[in-house]
Amino acid sequence: MAKIIIGIHGLANRPPKDVHEQWWKKALVEGLEKNCQMQNPTFDFQMVHWADLLYKYPLHTDENFSFDSMYYDPEPYREAKQEALKEYKDGFLNEVEAGALAIVGAGVDALKRHFGMDALADWFLGKLLKDLAFYYDDHRMIANRQGQRELARKVLRDALKNALLPLTGQDIMLIAHSMGTIISYDVLRDLGRSDPDLQISHFVTIGSPLGLPHVKGKIIEERGYDPRVRTPSIVTKSWVNFADRKDPVAMDVHLSDDYEKNATGVRVRDDLVYNDYQRPDGGRNHHKAYGYLRTPGLSRHVEAFLK
Repeated sequence: MAKIIIGIHGLANRPPKDVHEQWWKKALVEGLEKNCQMQNPTFDFQMVHWADLLYKYPLHTDENFSFDSMYYDPEPYREAKQEALKEYKDGFLNEVEAGALAIVGAGVDALKRHFGMDALADWFLGKLLKDLAFYYDDHRMIANRQGQRELARKVLRDALKNALLPLTGQDIMLIAHSMGTIISYDVLRDLGRSDPDLQISHFVTIGSPLGLPHVKGKIIEERGYDPRVRTPSIVTKSWVNFADRKDPVAMDVHLSDDYEKNATGVRVRDDLVYNDYQRPDGGRNHHKAYGYLRTPGLSRHVEAFLK
């Protein structure tokens, strides 16, 4: 049985597919080499890329046109310094398990104070709300791969379904980031009913907003036949949720008390990590996928899958 890792990005604009796919794989390889001492790890990796369905032009990294902020990518893949890849250690997990923080109403402001979030976090939260409104808009239409206009969330879900269905019978690890975790969750739940022969061995979410009450409410609303949020039935071995506590998009880092186990007993496990990503200008982005993909915890999880 062939092993394959599938990457799912969010709704923000991205570089062209070949570049973005290469950068995700480089981040995974970097983590395996530095955290697990794997020499020249090789594996089959594919990116489900839908930025071209949402944006007319991809991002670029040509510094001669850096003034073009709409299409210039200020956060490309950059190799981390060895000392930056460190384990996450503090008492936050116990605090969450004790229920000290609730993601409701004014609790968001309390969280921002607790995490030391700043104006950048405000921007992230505003972007997240915009992306959620786009995804759940019942009137938002975009063109599919055939050029036909359909409901936006159907086009995005179909893109993932069409990438996964030909892989039936293979050993799959699916790694989803940001809004891509919501789309992946919805698709896996749908496939559990329509194509149960497809199995996802390991579901990995990074920087996920799946813990937000609005998102859980939408899941329940859409699936009236099963008013629960739980692990998708086609996930057979594990669902691990990696989150940096300073990532404003993943403000509820603890999904295990929100999502029930599936029929085979697979329940989401939370793993707090330190996202090291640093932009070329020195700024930090605790939500960046490249930083998540090379955290020690995720590297060990991928290593175990590949072995």
